[in-house]
Amino acid sequence: MSTPRGFLLDQVTVIRGRARLLDTINARLPAGACTAVVGASGAGKSTLLRLLNRLEDPSTGQILLEGVALTELDVLALRRRVGLVAQRPVLLTDLVADDLRVGRPELSDNAIRDLLAQVGLPAGFAQRRTSALSGGEAQRVCLARALAVEPEVLLLDEPTSALDGVSSGVIVEAARGHIAAGGTVVLVSHDLAVVRGIAETVLVLDHGRLVAHGRPEEIEYLEAG
Repeated sequence: MSTPRGFLLDQVTVIRGRARLLDTINARLPAGACTAVVGASGAGKSTLLRLLNRLEDPSTGQILLEGVALTELDVLALRRRVGLVAQRPVLLTDLVADDLRVGRPELSDNAIRDLLAQVGLPAGFAQRRTSALSGGEAQRVCLARALAVEPEVLLLDEPTSALDGVSSGVIVEAARGHIAAGGTVVLVSHDLAVVRGIAETVLVLDHGRLVAHGRPEEIEYLEAG
């Protein structure tokens, strides 16, 4: 039997102090598709996302990628394969071009121009100071930086939260492009229209518990937005 592609969460629980952030999660996140994780604030969505590239580890249970436990993989190599774009963007250098080269110093000017175009920013942004960027611009630069290392998986935590409708559409198209090229996207979002427009699988969390898991048309939670 072939190994199922993508992530497998097996009895995953996260306990922090007295709080149970995730409670016995069993789910498969298929490769080559977008899985959305939705639920109210505090449901455990961002915690789940951070587990997938080992910014946190489960208290019990395990997570496998392509049939291999994450704990058996080199963590730095894993984070190149599985890139996280956090809800609050963190820029690491003074210039946008330098930020995009953090993971790939050899990136050409043309490659940087292409990456900026993928996230809806003009070529001139390459020489912008990161300190002068708006929240939405910084979020898009962080996505371009993640795309620069050509990850297998993109983890997107509320990627459209600081963007207007037009800019949100650019992010959705960038995610679709990643999937079309054979990549995988795991998306956390309160924007149910974005979820309905891109996700092929949806997980609904409620106080750390997985309460629904299926295709978007099967998920009652998505009918609310």
